[in-house]
Amino acid sequence: MRYVVTSRNAAAESVYGLIRAVLGSAIPLRIRCWDGSEAGPPDAPVRLVLRRRRALRRLLWAPNELGIARCFVSGDLDVESDFFESLSHLERVVGAQSGTLAVDGAVKRDVIKTGLRLRAFGLPPKPPAEEIRLAGRLHSKRRDAEAISHHYDVGNDFYALVLGPSMTYSCAVWDDNAKTLEDAQTAKVDLVARKLGLHQGMRVLDVGCGWGTFVIHAAREYGAHAVGITLSQAQADFARKRVAEEGLSDLVEIRVQDYRDVHDGPFDAISSIGMAEHVGQSMLPTYAKTLYDLLKPQGRLLNHAISRKAGVPGHTNDKTSFINRYVFPDGELEPVSVMVSAIEEAGFEIRDVEALREHYALTLRAWVANLEARWSDAVRLTSEGRARVWRLYMAASALTFERGSIGVNQVLAVKEQDGKSGMPRTRKALLS
Repeated sequence: MRYVVTSRNAAAESVYGLIRAVLGSAIPLRIRCWDGSEAGPPDAPVRLVLRRRRALRRLLWAPNELGIARCFVSGDLDVESDFFESLSHLERVVGAQSGTLAVDGAVKRDVIKTGLRLRAFGLPPKPPAEEIRLAGRLHSKRRDAEAISHHYDVGNDFYALVLGPSMTYSCAVWDDNAKTLEDAQTAKVDLVARKLGLHQGMRVLDVGCGWGTFVIHAAREYGAHAVGITLSQAQADFARKRVAEEGLSDLVEIRVQDYRDVHDGPFDAISSIGMAEHVGQSMLPTYAKTLYDLLKPQGRLLNHAISRKAGVPGHTNDKTSFINRYVFPDGELEPVSVMVSAIEEAGFEIRDVEALREHYALTLRAWVANLEARWSDAVRLTSEGRARVWRLYMAASALTFERGSIGVNQVLAVKEQDGKSGMPRTRKALLS
C-alpha cells in the first residue's frame, strides 16, 4: 500500500511506517501527526491522530493491545473515523499479535527502515494514571475488594450518566416490549425474578448487588425480603439511599460484604448477576459451594455471567490485556461449560441455560451512546482518561459480543432434595 506525505514536516511518513511495523498492512489506515503531516490513503476508513511524540514510545515499548490502549487513554492518540468501525479493524489485527511487551528486533529494523530517527527511542513513558496492577494473593478477600473498588468506586454520578436511570450494570433483555434501555433493564431483572420463582415473604440474596436495582425490584414487585451484598462502598451508599427513598427499608438490606462472609442463611433464592466474572476459575468451586450451602432445599440459584467461547484465550488474564490493566483487574471469563460444571459439582441440578449474547451488544451500544452524548459531563465527573477507558472498553466489548468471541448466559439451578426440585415441569410455566 502506498502512502502520501502532505506536509514539509514528514513525521507522518515515519509514523506510518511504525504503525505498519506494529500492526501489519491489513488495516486501511490514514495517519495525522502533531506537526500536521499526514500519510496513508485519503479515503481510508480508519483515521488516527497522534497528538504527541510520546505516542511513538508507547507503541515501541508495547506494540500490542496495551500500547494502543495507553496511547488512547492518555490522549496521545485519537480516532477521527467511526469509532466502532475503526475498533473493529484494529481488534482483528491486534487480536492476532503475539503480545510481547518489548519491541523485538524485527519490528525495530522495520521501524528504522522507515526513516524514524533514533531519538524517538527512549525509556517507556509512565502509564496513564488509570492503569492498575494489584499486589497480594490472587482472589484473596483484600485483593478482590481492591479490584472491585478500582472499577466501581469512580463516582455514582458518572455511572448514572452512562447506565441511565435504571443504574443496572449488566446485560439488559431487549424483548418485544423494550423501547428504551430502561425498559430492557426492567425486563432483565423481572426475568431473573420469575426464574427464581419469587413471591411474597421469600428471602433472597443478591450477590454483587450493584446499585440495588434487583433487590428493590424483588421487594417492590414481589414482596420478597432481599439482602444485597457488594464490595463497593460507593455502590452500597447509593443503594441504601434508593431503598430508603422507595420506602423499602423494612424489606431490603444492603451490606458491604464478601460472599464468603455471608453466614446467615438459609435463603429461599440467590441471584448473582454479573458478579461471577470477578470470582476467578480457581475460586469457582468455593463460590458455587458457598451459594449451595446458603440455600434452603429446593432453593434456586440464578447465575448471570459473561463467558468466553471455548478455545478462545482468556484475554482478561493476559499481562498485555487492556481489560485487565484498566477495567476489570483479575477478572476472568470462563466458558459456560466451566461455569455449569462448577455449579453442578457443588451439588446443584441445572434446570435452564439461556444465552443473551446479542442483548449485551445492544446494551453496550446504548451505554456508549449515553457516554458520548454527555462527554463533557463525564470528563468533569471523573477524568478524561477514565472517560476514555470506559468508551474504549464498552465499544470494544460490544464488537466482541457481536463477533461471538464472548457471550453471556443465565444458568438456573436448584438445590434438589431427594429428587424433589419444586420446579415447574415446563419452561413456559417457569416464566409465567
